[in-house]
Amino acid sequence: MKEKEKEKEKEKEKEKVEERYTQWKSLVPVLYDWLANHNLVWPSLSCRWGPQLDQATYKNRHRLYLSEQTDGSVPNTLVIANCEVVKPRVAAAEHISQFNEESRSPFVKKYKTILHPGEVNRIREFPQNTKLVATHTDSPEVLIWDVETQPNRHAVLGAATSRPDLVLTGHKDNAEFALAMCPTEPFVLSGGKDKCVVLWSVHDHISSLAVEAASNAKQGSKIGGNNAKATENPSIGPRGIYLGHADTVEDVQFCPSSAQEFCSVGDDSCLILWDARVGSTPVVKVDKAHNEDLHCVDWSPHDINFILTGSADNTIHMFDRRNLKSSGVGLPVYKFEGHDAAVLCVQWSPDRPSVFGSAAEDGILNIWDHDKVGKTTDSASTKSSNTPPGLFFRHAGHRDKVVDFHWNASDPWTIVSVSDDCESSGGGGTLQIWRMMDLIYRAEEEVLTELDKFRSQIFGCNS
Repeated sequence: MKEKEKEKEKEKEKEKVEERYTQWKSLVPVLYDWLANHNLVWPSLSCRWGPQLDQATYKNRHRLYLSEQTDGSVPNTLVIANCEVVKPRVAAAEHISQFNEESRSPFVKKYKTILHPGEVNRIREFPQNTKLVATHTDSPEVLIWDVETQPNRHAVLGAATSRPDLVLTGHKDNAEFALAMCPTEPFVLSGGKDKCVVLWSVHDHISSLAVEAASNAKQGSKIGGNNAKATENPSIGPRGIYLGHADTVEDVQFCPSSAQEFCSVGDDSCLILWDARVGSTPVVKVDKAHNEDLHCVDWSPHDINFILTGSADNTIHMFDRRNLKSSGVGLPVYKFEGHDAAVLCVQWSPDRPSVFGSAAEDGILNIWDHDKVGKTTDSASTKSSNTPPGLFFRHAGHRDKVVDFHWNASDPWTIVSVSDDCESSGGGGTLQIWRMMDLIYRAEEEVLTELDKFRSQIFGCNS
């Protein structure tokens, strides 16, 4: 009986999701300036923008990183794609809503495939070198790839995996998700099941190569050389290992203005701030940042006092690091409640200091503006609506958990998001690249002035 009830509940939930999706699709021409839907044969747990490659009259070409998490019948892959992003106010409304969910988008083209040793859980790009990306898999190591020099491979059963250009060692147990790149230096930060936060500098690799080259030159070239050494992947150890969590570290983030300051969150419900200059113990530890496990964290690039956290308790908290806690318990500036399931990813907008996005297991990607909290001019309309404070856009184009998303820094209101569709459709995933209509986020006076220009035409059509 219980099994039957569970099946019924699942069916009801599926119907609800389909109904929501159908409603969303009917509103695409009204809400979006541009949207591309790309069906994935295998789910991707991460999606990231790379550099802008070139510009044309109506669209720009961008690098895009994603992955293929397979069932073992073919190798797992890191995919480097080229993506054409249509410029604002170019796409026709009727075109962007006419897509087939089972098809691949003509705007997304595979450029190169790397056969990854193990599944790709997280991808992060180096701000200082657009050719380098780091990946996390189900192992203690962080893998570094030069996407330009790596050979293009075909994902066939039995094929040997690609060799990373550099391996970062230091974790004692699997480090699967927590991964961050420093905006100011070529530093890498990671967290894992060993409850540790680990810091590396890629400078150390360059230094070790120089030492190796010098010692080889001293010894002179020997015929045959050290073959064992040649077949090993180059690796470096950590600059520092930081202890303070009591459970798995789920996410890490650098302070945008300092390579020495960073933060981490974990399954122990803690938010910890670290400073490499003062040692390997926490500078500040917030023991109860949320009521449940913390999945994600992001540090504001616009105001280094603000930090966002997302949790299994379905909420996003915004902390001010000048006043993080009271009696050891987290004291957020705001709590944002607009998801019905665990929050998996939070990220500040690169363009607007008060705007950020959150993605969750409920299949929704919410866009928030903390400046709008408590600053409404029409309190009656707010009371009557069920919109959570600060929420101003809901992207409901995914039908399963949204596992990752990324704002495009060179086209700031363009977002790439990806869902793992295994629960809803039994496999695969959906990649969407989208930009909301600019009338939604622009200043109200600006929008009204623009609409006023069309007033006579609008009234002309109505009469």
